[in-house]
Amino acid sequence: MALCRRATASNTRQERLDPPSLATARQAERSGYTSNNPRPVIVSPMMGGRLWKIGDRIFDVSRQGLIMGILNVTPDSFSDGGKFFTAEKAVEHGLRMAAEGAQIIDVGGESTRPGAESVAAEEELSRVIPVIEELHARSDTTISIDTSKAQVARAAIQAGASIVNDVTGGRGDDKMMPLVAENKSAFIMMHMQGNPQTMQVEPRYDDVVSEVADFFRQQYARAIECGIDPMAIAFDPGIGFGKTLEHNLELLAQLDRLRAHDRPLVVGISRKSFLAKMTGSSEISDRLAPAVGLTSLSRARGADVFRVHDVKENVNALRVTEAVLQKTK
Repeated sequence: MALCRRATASNTRQERLDPPSLATARQAERSGYTSNNPRPVIVSPMMGGRLWKIGDRIFDVSRQGLIMGILNVTPDSFSDGGKFFTAEKAVEHGLRMAAEGAQIIDVGGESTRPGAESVAAEEELSRVIPVIEELHARSDTTISIDTSKAQVARAAIQAGASIVNDVTGGRGDDKMMPLVAENKSAFIMMHMQGNPQTMQVEPRYDDVVSEVADFFRQQYARAIECGIDPMAIAFDPGIGFGKTLEHNLELLAQLDRLRAHDRPLVVGISRKSFLAKMTGSSEISDRLAPAVGLTSLSRARGADVFRVHDVKENVNALRVTEAVLQKTK
């Protein structure tokens, strides 16, 4: 795997010397950006004063968690495959999620459900680019591209996306991290054991929490070497991606141990099959209530961004949870 050129010595040295909160504050001052909330209210001591830079905006995710609406432009995703496959229906659904309170719309053109086959870049581009262009033209909601291909990410950024959400955590394409650095995009690095074809075939760990946390630290170092702004990085433990039910529960129970360099944690629980195993129901609709409950619990435990299908319900749960957490002494 190709290595990236290390960031400039002066900036890298200062970031190593500063504690994370001071380093991010200094970077914000150097860049001239201001937070979207000048007087942050920390909703939980676990959350510190965490900032996430997305394009030319800085979100204080310690004050307000972000809802990322899932927009699958695919014929075969596990819960809504084909429902929004046409560009017109996908754009309509994206705008609806934004109206319901999603701060981010995550557009994906390749299913990553267990057993899913890879899609050619040309096909993926034909699915997502018209949708991103139209959403960007009609809404100021932040757009994320869910892809592991640098070619797709580049076109999506040009079309209006400002976040790259990579399920391989930057490992699937050597060109991805340099591309993110070049375009100053935000970058979500997810942990996945194996690939969608193999990830649920007897996943094994000695200590799933420690191994995922180590992965985050390693990929953070790689990203910095590639010149990616530390403030632009976020991490996703990859619930359901190469994990058993017990692995998922361990990760959710110990989110605080996953924190790497005080970066935001993204959690995707919505409609996952492990919820069906716990409830004993195969109905997709029966996964909504437990997923919403875990959104609240995960926020209290330090998660910052929530990737969901059902935006309205999760927005309401998140805001009520944060109101209670603000009163916590």
